[in-house]
Amino acid sequence: MSRMRLALLASAVGLSSAVAVIAVSGPAVADTSLIVKYHCVGGVAGALGVDVEAAVTPKVEPGPKLRIDWALTYLGQRRFGSPGYFAAGSQLNLQGTVNLTGAWNGELRPASTTAQDALKPGDFLKAPAGLSDAGSIDKTGTIRITPTGLAVRFTPAEGEVMVNNNETPPVTYSGTWWHKGPQRGIEDHLNDVHETATKDASAKLTFIGTQVTYVGRRAPGLSPIRVLLDGKPVTDPLVEPGKDESGEPMTGTSAKQDLWTSPELKYGEHTIEVINTQDGTAYLDAFRVKTGKVLNPPEHDEATCAPIGTVNSIDITVTGPSPSPTGTPTSTGTPTSTPTNTATSTPTSTATTTPPTTGGRNPVIQAPEHVIVNHAGRESTTTGTPTPTAGPTATKYVKAQVRKVPTGGVASGEAPETPLEPYLLLGGGAMLLFSSTAGGLMLRRRRAAQAKEVSA
Repeated sequence: MSRMRLALLASAVGLSSAVAVIAVSGPAVADTSLIVKYHCVGGVAGALGVDVEAAVTPKVEPGPKLRIDWALTYLGQRRFGSPGYFAAGSQLNLQGTVNLTGAWNGELRPASTTAQDALKPGDFLKAPAGLSDAGSIDKTGTIRITPTGLAVRFTPAEGEVMVNNNETPPVTYSGTWWHKGPQRGIEDHLNDVHETATKDASAKLTFIGTQVTYVGRRAPGLSPIRVLLDGKPVTDPLVEPGKDESGEPMTGTSAKQDLWTSPELKYGEHTIEVINTQDGTAYLDAFRVKTGKVLNPPEHDEATCAPIGTVNSIDITVTGPSPSPTGTPTSTGTPTSTPTNTATSTPTSTATTTPPTTGGRNPVIQAPEHVIVNHAGRESTTTGTPTPTAGPTATKYVKAQVRKVPTGGVASGEAPETPLEPYLLLGGGAMLLFSSTAGGLMLRRRRAAQAKEVSA
């Protein structure tokens, strides 16, 4: 196959290749990663706050797409903590914000969510190790990437949790109370209970949820109980643990009884307080905290994060697909010029041309390097202009694909391998001339001989 055909094939292959070049500007680490530190306060970060570090890494992927990955680690000993009692399935969501300017103006928001086990107040929350987001690149050029904010959001799981009477905190007691362990024949929650016989003795729980239930014993002669929700009585009647659910006096002892349940509340922080109204016996076994379905992360559980120090940027330069040939070579059956292959010539079929139009927003981005066939017919893995090998100018003839182009046929575009036909014609003509001359001489001799015979 001739070198011209190799060049044509190479330029056709080049239409499907592309170049992605990533250039890092400013202080950066790990090649194309940028380290940003954040201080988060409020919500699940608490009043003292939590410090985290994000390694921001941009990547160019097929599509082409610009992908931003964040690798997160804690700084120091503090962690994001649970704001209350929740069933398994709560979610902690971290979302970063990255501004893009230059050839592509917009914003990417790398994010990730991690599911939690059953939680108590102050339990460490499992944070996602990494965040990610990607967007399509619709043009070539340089894109400046600048990390900005970081949001930490907590979404509680739907369900209910039992808060035992012996959990201090969050249950706080005032007045005289006794903690009593297992009792034969009575199955309290976790086999323990708190008991008081003092008027105005109280127990208080601060919780986050949408509903709460006071759980205790029912038994004969127990003191009436006043219940306050968020510091106020919800109903005037008192709770009477000395009676059954139908209002009849108790004749025995029943454990784990739902003595009072609040109405549905708006999700958030609430308090429940039970107060003994007489110098009689009263019990506290547990509080049942319920959380209804919360569609969006509550604002009061969200931590706000601000960068620590100056935030630098990363510049990424993305080029489009490999250039197409500037024109289509044409040829006739008889070439009008001799194709040459010189060391000092400049390639014109595969370099410095306008990228082809893909008809959409997604030219293909592959590896940062691609193959270019240079003018000398060798392959190069550089993205610059091939450097030709020095040497003398040489002309090489190759054999034509067809000897003669028929009418309506396609010209081969190649010169004959060697110009043998003129020499064959000259040789044939010389032989014909020699034969004609020899034949003429013989004819003249034969006529002369005949003339002599007639005269004799």
